[in-house]
This record gives sequence, structure tokens and C-alpha cells, in this order.
Amino acid sequence: MERSVIVSGGGTGIGRATARRFVLAGDAVTIIGRREAVLVAAATELNGEAGTDAVRTLVGDLSDPAEVERLAAAILADGRLIDVVVNNAGGVGAATDAGLAAVAADWEGELRRNVLPGVLLTEALQTGLRRPGASVVNVSSIAALAGGGDSYSGAKAALLGWTLDLAVRSGRDGVRVNAVVPGFIEDTEFFGDRMTDDRRQRLVDRTLLGRAGTPDDVASCIYFLASDGASYVTGQLLHVNGGALLGR
Repeated sequence: MERSVIVSGGGTGIGRATARRFVLAGDAVTIIGRREAVLVAAATELNGEAGTDAVRTLVGDLSDPAEVERLAAAILADGRLIDVVVNNAGGVGAATDAGLAAVAADWEGELRRNVLPGVLLTEALQTGLRRPGASVVNVSSIAALAGGGDSYSGAKAALLGWTLDLAVRSGRDGVRVNAVVPGFIEDTEFFGDRMTDDRRQRLVDRTLLGRAGTPDDVASCIYFLASDGASYVTGQLLHVNGGALLGR
């Protein structure tokens, strides 16, 4: 059965790989992001690869409640029930100057980037989730458990706490909620120009498998958590970090 899948941050990196995984399996996928050109390019390529027009785009800021209401109305307009929501939108801000005002702005910014998009979108789509059977998968980070990102780590940890709370609230309706916890994943926009050869090697050395992860590594785990194979899995945090949380 073709499923209806929503992927936020679906234009690049993990989000794009996740959208690809679902559309190649025959599902209808809506990718959401702030950059129209990036989304259109991704949808065009994915539709061409799959030989369908199953990928559509919606442009908007998921940290803005009014924007989320608009996007949710567009998603729910056709009356089709939603089978999968992948909350992947997020990122990390630039370092701020010293001072309490700067610290407050830094924390508020990370929460807006990494917590509000998932919370607002999922809440806005509640009436459209298939009950029972829908699956929500949130994308956190190893930083939530290992630290190293200050406000970013705190925001990604908050996302995990919300995942567990939502799983408790949603279980009675047969809606499953889980999270993936990626480590160092290459071929994304996360590091921007902050990556160096030395930093890359340090991150690889932290893993037990001796390599960086790929967007497809994470996408495969997201796909599993949303599949019938995980029909008895909810409230779980699936680590996709090559064992980096254990260190070496």
C-alpha cells in the first residue's frame, strides 16, 4: 500500500536520503523546507529516479506557528491520512559573543531550529495521523547524549525527551514514536566550512567501525522504524553512530 510520508528538512542530506528511501519503495512523499530551489531540485531528481511524480514540495519556516498552520492545512487538504512523519529539520547556529543576552539568544535559536519544528509540525498534523498505524520518527544527535555542542546538545536532548513523552501520549492510539541518534554523518550541510581533515579524523576515530556515517545509513534506520517490521517498537532511541557513543 502506498503510504503518505512527510519529511521535514527534506531537500538535502539525511532528509533527502530519507525521502529517496520512501519514494523508491512506492510511497508518496512531501518534503518541507525553507529553500524553494533546493526542494524543487531534490524533488525533480527523486521523481526522475523513481519514474513518478510522488514527491511534492512545501516551502515554509517550521519554527513559525502561523507558517506551520498554513503548511499543515495544505497537507491535510486532500483528506488523506498520514502514515509517517519524519522530523528532520534542524541545524546549528554560529557561535555568539559573550554576555548573558548572547547566551540567551544562542539557546533560543537552537531551540527554534531543533525542537520547535518537530513539535509544531507533529501537533499540527495530529488530526491527520492514521490511527492506529502512523509512525513519527525524530532525528536527534549524538550530541544530545555525549555533549560537545552546549546549546545544540541541550536542544537535541530536549528533542529526545519530547520523543519519549509523545510516545507515551500516542501509544493508546496505536501511533508509534521513535528517534534516531546519528553521529558523524558526511555529505550533509551540517558542518559547513567548519570541517577540517584533523577534525574529520578525530570524529572517525571515535567510532568503533572506523568510518564516517552516510545519509543513507540514517535513512535506512528511519525507514525501518516506520515499517511494519518495527510495529512493536515505540519510545526507542536508535543509535546510528558507528558505536561512537562508547568512544575508543
